Amino acid sequence: MILVVGLGCQQGCDVHTLLALFDAALAEGGVKCKDITALASIDRKKDEPGLLALAQRLNLPFECFSAEQLAPYEARLSHKSDVAFAHTGCYGIAESAALALAEHLCNGPSRLLITRKKTAQATFALACAG
Repeated sequence: MILVVGLGCQQGCDVHTLLALFDAALAEGGVKCKDITALASIDRKKDEPGLLALAQRLNLPFECFSAEQLAPYEARLSHKSDVAFAHTGCYGIAESAALALAEHLCNGPSRLLITRKKTAQATFALACAG
């Protein structure tokens, strides 16, 4: 099974904040870090230092998608953020990125295993496929 974590964050969000959200959400969902296949986000976050540091620390691939690539997942989101849409053109970065990468990696349908978890600076979602 493919498990993909989708992440969104404010600019400048540090790796410790992201790791705390990552660990807490996985623990709450009963998922082990070693079972995660990859991390995903929106393309405007491809150079975000905290996300890059998290991927490196966890030794996981980090893939990004454009708002246009994430838009088809809008109907499947547990929460639609007007703020996220105003900034990115996407109503839910973490959930849609997780769904998109899980489907891309398995060439089949994906579903949300853990819906959007949010802190003041970041969002997390977990999708599975296969």
